[in-house]
Amino acid sequence: MTDPAPRTFRVASIPGDGVGREVVDAGRVVLDEALRLHGASAVEWTELPWGSAYYGETGRMMPTDGLEVLQDFDAIYFGAVGWPGVPDHVSLWGLRLAICQGFDQWANVRPVRFHPGVTSPLRKADTTELDWVVVRENSEGEYAGLGGRNLSARTGGEVAVQTSLFTEVGCERIMRFAFDLARTRDRKTLTSVTKSNAQQYGMVLWDEVFARVAADYPDVETESVLVDAMAARFVLRPETLSVVVASNLNADILSDLGSALAGSLGLAASANLNPERRYPSMFEPVHGSAPDIAGQGMANPVGAVASGALMLDHLGLPAAADAVRAAIDAVTAAGVLTRDLGGAATTEDVTAALVAALREAATSEHLEKADVVPQH
Repeated sequence: MTDPAPRTFRVASIPGDGVGREVVDAGRVVLDEALRLHGASAVEWTELPWGSAYYGETGRMMPTDGLEVLQDFDAIYFGAVGWPGVPDHVSLWGLRLAICQGFDQWANVRPVRFHPGVTSPLRKADTTELDWVVVRENSEGEYAGLGGRNLSARTGGEVAVQTSLFTEVGCERIMRFAFDLARTRDRKTLTSVTKSNAQQYGMVLWDEVFARVAADYPDVETESVLVDAMAARFVLRPETLSVVVASNLNADILSDLGSALAGSLGLAASANLNPERRYPSMFEPVHGSAPDIAGQGMANPVGAVASGALMLDHLGLPAAADAVRAAIDAVTAAGVLTRDLGGAATTEDVTAALVAALREAATSEHLEKADVVPQH
C-alpha cells in the first residue's frame, strides 16, 4: 500500500497538561519519521500552549476564539488535560470537550489492540487472537452537559440534576458509522451496548434506532447486550467481539476496560472524528495527564503514537499509518517497555526504538524490492 502524492498537512499540536507534552513530543518525532520514509508527505506543526497553565494565567483553558484558531487545520493532535488545583470539570469542559462539541466530533473510535511482548491480565490473550474496536457516541448521551444544581441555600438539601440526551439523529449516525466500520473487518459483527431495562426512555430509543438501522445492513451480524453483561464479556469472552457501539458514558468506561485488558491505558489510542470533515478531527491518547509521573520521563508514548497513526489514516496516509503500527509491535515484541508495562524503558527509549524500527523496516522493504527481478 502506498500513500498519495506528497503534500504538507497543517496540524495543531495541543500538549495540554502533565505527561501530555512528553507523549506529544514523542509522537511528533515518530510521525515525522514515518512520513519521511513513506511517501514524503509532511506535517507542519503549530503548537498551542492551552491547558491548565494557560488557565492559571488567563482564567480560561483556551482563548475565546480557540475554535476559530483551530478551524483551518487539517487535524488536531492532543496530549492530555487535568492538573491539581484546577477542578476536573473545568479543565475537561474548558478544553477537550469544548473542542469535541464545538467541532461536532461525534464519532469517537477506540481500538483495543493486544501487542506482542505485553503481558495481559487475560490468560486467553496468550493463545487467542483478540482485536476489537469500541465506537463511542461522542456528542450527546450522558455527557451532554444538561442539568443544574438547585436549593444550595438549604444546608444538606441541595439537588443536582444531570440529564442524558438521546436524539434519533445522534443515535442513527453513530450506528451507521459503526455498521460501515464493521463491514470493513474480517468478522462483520456489530454489538450494541444498552441499558434499556433500567433507562426506559433514552436507551429504549437507542435500541429501536439500532434495530431499524440494522435492517439496512443484512451482511452484518448484530446483537444487543446490556452494559453490565458487556463488562463481564470483555473479560470472559473478548474473542467474540469485533465492533462495539455504545453511548458516551458506556463506551468511555468499556474502552478503558479494554485497554486495561490489553495491558495498560498507556497503550490506548483514540480518534475524535467529524466524519463529514466540516471541522478538523482530534487524535489523543486516553491515559490522562498523570501528574504523579509528569516530567520524569516515565510516560508511555505508545498511546499517543498509535493515536498519531489514526490521524495518518484520517489524512489519507495508510502506508505511513501501517508502518507506525508495525513499529509499535516490533518495539513491544523486543521488550522495550515502560514502567506501566512492567519494563524500565523511558519515554525517550521507546521513542528512539520506534524510530529505529521504522528505519529498519523501511530498509528491509527497500532491499526486498531491489531483489525483485522483472520477468519478461
